[in-house]
Amino acid sequence: MACGEFGPGRMAEPLEIVAAIEAALAEPTVLPLPKNSAAAPKSGKALAGKHVLVTSGPTHEAIDPVRFLANRSSGRQGHAIAAAAAEAGARVTLVSGPVAIADPQGVATIHVESGRDMLAAVEKALPADIFIAAAAVADWRVAEVGAHKLKKKGGAAPALALIENPDILARVAQARSGRPAIVVGFAAETENVLDNARAKLLKKKCDLIVANDVGEGTGVFGGKTNLVHLVSKSGVESWPSMDKAEVAARLVQRLAAMSERGQ
Repeated sequence: MACGEFGPGRMAEPLEIVAAIEAALAEPTVLPLPKNSAAAPKSGKALAGKHVLVTSGPTHEAIDPVRFLANRSSGRQGHAIAAAAAEAGARVTLVSGPVAIADPQGVATIHVESGRDMLAAVEKALPADIFIAAAAVADWRVAEVGAHKLKKKGGAAPALALIENPDILARVAQARSGRPAIVVGFAAETENVLDNARAKLLKKKCDLIVANDVGEGTGVFGGKTNLVHLVSKSGVESWPSMDKAEVAARLVQRLAAMSERGQ
């Protein structure tokens, strides 16, 4: 403390300070909807009265007490979507895997580790009007987690038996009761981006897929920009590369328009 005062410091966490500065200096720019899109909702809090449930970040699937399976997701896009939905007046619940970024302001954030933890948190947070599955949930987990750190044995690598993690997007989209009116999935692909996204849309039975290329050199994982394609039953809409906050603002604008016309 300064100016001759003494006592415990009261500084906010550094990541919280950075998030507040970024929010103050860079209000997201909402790009106009294409001419063939539904009209944007009326000005004001377009998602007022709605509950928006968002998943974000990676999941960590334990191998033993010190090792885990994961991926390179930073959570930046999912967190930006949660923040944009809150700005649009929604009550937002964010279920976040392990990330190194601050929680969005005005959002109820639930922190989880594994895919099963995330599924449990999502199911507890339902019902919701809009569900956005932006998290990169690990597809597999180890069948049996070691109680102790695995040791090297004569140079031979341990055999890890893998089993599939629960499919959170499919479970929510295909729920027999209480399904959100709008369910959005993400498809991070390294090849055949649009073909894989179309297949995911049909298989998961969701309303919209946000697809992007995360192959080597794209810089999407961990970066501040994104280049996405919106895939729906009516076709594909490709957006130019833009800041993830702008992607979030534009996506929320689209979802508000869908909600307004009773998607």
